[in-house]
Amino acid sequence: MVILRKKHLPHLLGCLLLLISACNTKRSASKPTTSKIPKEIQLRQQIITEAEKHKGVRYKYAGKDPKGFDCSGFTFYVFGKNRIQLNASSSAQSRQGKEIPIRKAQRGDLLFFGPNGRTGRIQHVGIVYKNGSDGLYMIHSSSKRGIVIDNVTTSRYWQPRLLFARRVVPS
Repeated sequence: MVILRKKHLPHLLGCLLLLISACNTKRSASKPTTSKIPKEIQLRQQIITEAEKHKGVRYKYAGKDPKGFDCSGFTFYVFGKNRIQLNASSSAQSRQGKEIPIRKAQRGDLLFFGPNGRTGRIQHVGIVYKNGSDGLYMIHSSSKRGIVIDNVTTSRYWQPRLLFARRVVPS
Protein backbone atom coordinates (compact mmCIF):
# COMPACT_ATOMS: atom_id res chain seq x y z
CA MET A 1 0.00 0.00 0.00
CA VAL A 2 1.28 3.44 -0.99
CA ILE A 3 0.83 6.37 1.34
CA LEU A 4 0.58 9.78 -0.29
CA ARG A 5 2.00 12.73 1.56
CA LYS A 6 1.49 16.44 0.89
CA LYS A 7 5.04 16.71 -0.44
CA HIS A 8 4.20 14.15 -3.19
CA LEU A 9 1.12 16.05 -4.39
CA PRO A 10 2.92 18.48 -6.79
CA HIS A 11 4.74 15.56 -8.45
CA LEU A 12 1.54 13.58 -8.72
CA LEU A 13 -0.34 16.53 -10.26
CA GLY A 14 2.52 17.13 -12.70
CA CYS A 15 2.44 13.49 -13.83
CA LEU A 16 -1.34 13.61 -14.16
CA LEU A 17 -1.20 16.77 -16.30
CA LEU A 18 1.50 15.18 -18.46
CA LEU A 19 -0.68 12.11 -19.03
CA ILE A 20 -3.73 14.21 -19.89
CA SER A 21 -1.82 16.36 -22.37
CA ALA A 22 -0.30 13.25 -23.96
CA CYS A 23 -3.78 11.80 -24.46
CA ASN A 24 -5.00 15.02 -26.08
CA THR A 25 -1.98 15.09 -28.38
CA LYS A 26 -2.67 11.58 -29.63
CA ARG A 27 -6.32 12.41 -30.30
CA SER A 28 -5.63 15.54 -32.28
CA ALA A 29 -2.85 13.86 -34.26
CA SER A 30 -5.21 11.09 -35.38
CA LYS A 31 -7.85 13.47 -36.76
CA PRO A 32 -7.70 13.70 -40.55
CA THR A 33 -6.95 17.17 -41.80
CA THR A 34 -7.51 18.54 -45.26
CA SER A 35 -3.82 19.44 -45.47
CA LYS A 36 -3.00 15.70 -45.50
CA ILE A 37 -5.40 14.97 -48.37
CA PRO A 38 -3.60 15.32 -51.72
CA LYS A 39 -4.49 18.54 -53.55
CA GLU A 40 -5.66 16.63 -56.63
CA ILE A 41 -8.22 14.69 -54.57
CA GLN A 42 -9.37 17.91 -52.87
CA LEU A 43 -9.77 19.56 -56.28
CA ARG A 44 -11.73 16.61 -57.67
CA GLN A 45 -14.08 16.77 -54.68
CA GLN A 46 -14.50 20.54 -55.12
CA ILE A 47 -15.45 19.98 -58.77
CA ILE A 48 -18.12 17.44 -57.78
CA THR A 49 -19.38 19.65 -54.94
CA GLU A 50 -19.74 22.59 -57.34
CA ALA A 51 -21.50 20.39 -59.91
CA GLU A 52 -23.94 19.04 -57.30
CA LYS A 53 -24.98 22.59 -56.36
CA HIS A 54 -26.66 22.86 -59.75
CA LYS A 55 -28.67 19.63 -59.77
CA GLY A 56 -32.10 20.43 -61.15
CA VAL A 57 -31.05 23.60 -63.00
CA ARG A 58 -32.83 23.59 -66.35
CA TYR A 59 -31.22 22.99 -69.73
CA LYS A 60 -30.66 26.06 -71.87
CA TYR A 61 -29.13 25.97 -75.33
CA ALA A 62 -25.73 27.73 -75.21
CA GLY A 63 -26.29 28.34 -71.47
CA LYS A 64 -23.16 28.87 -69.39
CA ASP A 65 -24.49 30.01 -66.02
CA PRO A 66 -26.85 28.87 -63.24
CA LYS A 67 -29.84 30.38 -65.07
CA GLY A 68 -29.50 27.45 -67.48
CA PHE A 69 -26.75 25.21 -68.90
CA ASP A 70 -26.10 23.20 -72.00
CA CYS A 71 -23.65 20.29 -71.59
CA SER A 72 -20.43 22.13 -72.40
CA GLY A 73 -21.62 25.30 -70.65
CA PHE A 74 -22.05 23.24 -67.49
CA THR A 75 -18.52 21.76 -67.63
CA PHE A 76 -17.11 25.18 -68.61
CA TYR A 77 -18.78 26.80 -65.58
CA VAL A 78 -17.99 24.08 -63.00
CA PHE A 79 -14.33 23.81 -63.96
CA GLY A 80 -14.00 27.60 -64.22
CA LYS A 81 -15.25 27.91 -60.62
CA ASN A 82 -12.31 25.64 -59.72
CA ARG A 83 -9.77 27.65 -61.73
CA ILE A 84 -9.48 25.15 -64.59
CA GLN A 85 -10.01 26.79 -67.95
CA LEU A 86 -11.99 24.78 -70.44
CA ASN A 87 -12.97 25.82 -73.94
CA ALA A 88 -16.64 26.67 -74.44
CA SER A 89 -17.66 23.86 -76.80
CA SER A 90 -17.73 20.11 -76.16
CA SER A 91 -15.77 19.55 -79.37
CA ALA A 92 -12.96 21.85 -78.21
CA GLN A 93 -13.07 20.38 -74.68
CA SER A 94 -12.57 16.93 -76.21
CA ARG A 95 -9.06 18.00 -77.23
CA GLN A 96 -8.02 19.36 -73.83
CA GLY A 97 -6.08 17.43 -71.22
CA LYS A 98 -5.13 13.85 -71.97
CA GLU A 99 -7.19 10.89 -73.07
CA ILE A 100 -7.45 8.10 -70.51
CA PRO A 101 -9.02 4.63 -70.54
CA ILE A 102 -12.67 4.83 -69.44
CA ARG A 103 -12.04 2.19 -66.76
CA LYS A 104 -9.47 4.56 -65.18
CA ALA A 105 -11.73 7.61 -65.24
CA GLN A 106 -12.08 9.26 -61.82
CA ARG A 107 -14.39 11.81 -60.25
CA GLY A 108 -13.91 15.09 -62.07
CA ASP A 109 -12.70 13.61 -65.37
CA LEU A 110 -14.69 14.31 -68.53
CA LEU A 111 -16.70 11.84 -70.63
CA PHE A 112 -17.43 12.44 -74.30
CA PHE A 113 -20.23 11.05 -76.43
CA GLY A 114 -20.91 10.79 -80.16
CA PRO A 115 -23.60 9.41 -82.42
CA ASN A 116 -23.85 5.70 -81.64
CA GLY A 117 -20.26 5.53 -80.43
CA ARG A 118 -18.73 6.70 -83.72
CA THR A 119 -15.84 9.08 -83.46
CA GLY A 120 -15.68 12.19 -85.51
CA ARG A 121 -18.40 14.34 -84.01
CA ILE A 122 -18.68 15.11 -80.31
CA GLN A 123 -22.32 15.56 -79.29
CA HIS A 124 -22.17 15.62 -75.51
CA VAL A 125 -19.87 15.98 -72.49
CA GLY A 126 -20.39 15.06 -68.83
CA ILE A 127 -18.35 14.97 -65.63
CA VAL A 128 -17.46 11.63 -64.05
CA TYR A 129 -19.40 11.51 -60.79
CA LYS A 130 -18.38 8.00 -59.76
CA ASN A 131 -16.68 5.03 -61.41
CA GLY A 132 -17.03 1.85 -59.38
CA SER A 133 -18.31 -1.69 -59.29
CA ASP A 134 -21.90 -0.48 -59.63
CA GLY A 135 -21.17 1.50 -62.79
CA LEU A 136 -19.86 4.68 -64.35
CA TYR A 137 -21.93 7.68 -63.31
CA MET A 138 -21.83 11.19 -64.74
CA ILE A 139 -23.31 14.50 -63.73
CA HIS A 140 -24.32 16.47 -66.81
CA SER A 141 -26.84 18.76 -68.43
CA SER A 142 -29.56 16.72 -70.10
CA SER A 143 -31.63 18.56 -72.71
CA LYS A 144 -34.86 17.13 -71.25
CA ARG A 145 -34.08 16.93 -67.51
CA GLY A 146 -31.49 19.65 -66.80
CA ILE A 147 -28.57 18.88 -64.47
CA VAL A 148 -28.83 15.22 -63.42
CA ILE A 149 -26.72 12.22 -62.45
CA ASP A 150 -26.98 9.19 -64.75
CA ASN A 151 -25.45 5.71 -64.72
CA VAL A 152 -23.79 5.50 -68.14
CA THR A 153 -23.12 1.78 -67.76
CA THR A 154 -26.80 0.83 -67.50
CA SER A 155 -28.22 3.53 -69.78
CA ARG A 156 -29.52 2.28 -73.11
CA TYR A 157 -29.09 5.82 -74.42
CA TRP A 158 -25.67 6.87 -73.09
CA GLN A 159 -23.73 3.60 -73.02
CA PRO A 160 -23.63 2.99 -76.80
CA ARG A 161 -22.68 6.63 -77.43
CA LEU A 162 -19.72 6.76 -75.01
CA LEU A 163 -16.49 7.51 -76.90
CA PHE A 164 -13.69 8.29 -74.43
CA ALA A 165 -12.64 10.03 -71.22
CA ARG A 166 -10.19 12.88 -70.75
CA ARG A 167 -8.31 14.10 -67.70
CA VAL A 168 -8.11 17.87 -67.33
CA VAL A 169 -7.55 17.98 -63.56
CA PRO A 170 -3.87 18.72 -62.89
CA SER A 171 -2.05 16.01 -60.92
